Amino acid sequence: MLDLADELNRWAEEGRDFAVATVVSVGGSAPRGPGAALAVDSGGTVIGSVSGGCVEGAVYDLCVQSLQDGDTVLERFGYSDEDAFAVGLTCGGTIEVLVTPVRAGTPEAAGTPEAKVLTAALSAAARGETVAVARVARGPAALLGRALSVHADGTHDGSLDNSRQDVSGAGDGDRLPALDRTAVAEAAGMLDAGRTGAVEISEDGSRCPGGVTLFVETRVPPPRMIVFGAVDFAAALVRTGRFLGYHVTVCDARPVFATPSRFPEADEVVVDWPHRYLRNTETDGRTVLCVLTHDAKFDIPLLETALRLPVAFVGAMGSRRTHEDRDRRLREVGLTDGELARLRSPIGLDLGARTPEETALSIAAEIVAARRGGTGVPLTGSGTPIHHDVDRRETSAETGTEEAA
Repeated sequence: MLDLADELNRWAEEGRDFAVATVVSVGGSAPRGPGAALAVDSGGTVIGSVSGGCVEGAVYDLCVQSLQDGDTVLERFGYSDEDAFAVGLTCGGTIEVLVTPVRAGTPEAAGTPEAKVLTAALSAAARGETVAVARVARGPAALLGRALSVHADGTHDGSLDNSRQDVSGAGDGDRLPALDRTAVAEAAGMLDAGRTGAVEISEDGSRCPGGVTLFVETRVPPPRMIVFGAVDFAAALVRTGRFLGYHVTVCDARPVFATPSRFPEADEVVVDWPHRYLRNTETDGRTVLCVLTHDAKFDIPLLETALRLPVAFVGAMGSRRTHEDRDRRLREVGLTDGELARLRSPIGLDLGARTPEETALSIAAEIVAARRGGTGVPLTGSGTPIHHDVDRRETSAETGTEEAA
């Protein structure tokens, strides 16, 4: 749902009622993951997708019905269903979809408690704020669809408890009903990690399976891609990074090259020495660093800093000879084998790329492969899973461990 926040918030502000269908669980191979959403307004307008086309018609009908009767429903679609070829996932997987009606009404009209929670969360997400929404996806019928939200500042809104309409506030956790207290804590933890997924708890609020399944969606600021080196390859990589959903910064020490007019699609263009900028800017475990300068006076101090930061990806452009010289220089400044092993150099997958655009594609492909656990080999004849996160989930289920999203 939160991935459609901008459009759904506009619908809510216009007073449109709508129903939103959200993928809350995936089994086997499926086109979209948990959190993918499709929404239908009272006029029949549809946005989003839950399956890439396999079950959209059936989900559309569920949304229309939900708008008419006001009921929240959980529906399963899968290849094993009798109507697999009519509405099922012919790719062989299964998905569960939670359909929730949202009576947005008009600014003067009072909506349901769930509608208030969801529209407020959509508004926060549309403003770029960090927010998590927890909804009951499975459990007693009276609780299905109940929702609460948690914000980055610790405040929370809504309630899963039928006897309460709202638990808005902060710092009053001891006074919350047990189910709400646990839900707020679980949602806050997933918000800190930027995760979306299901959590099983009991009706008494204990963190044990067997009662209530919460589906927690989070909306966090986009991950950062920092491109060092204001070169033609950087311009193409900026466009690709934006396409992949990154907040892209270009940094170069040369003011004549690092200009907004040369990189109009970058979110930021910074004139500074790369290593100095990296030491002073904010990074996290999702940040991607792409070093395209291939000049030792920039590369060495920059990579010395980068390879000691807990970021997701560090890659550097250059020939194999440049890489060997770079490796030697980095060892001389004290980097360990473990730190150097994090460096992806030469950056990019072997696509035979020549143009800046092709090179940007090869770099982006390596970033995605590193993030998702892909091999980078052709799928044809490889025998490897198409969705590596599915393979990890199934392995975790077999071993009884929990895999982070």
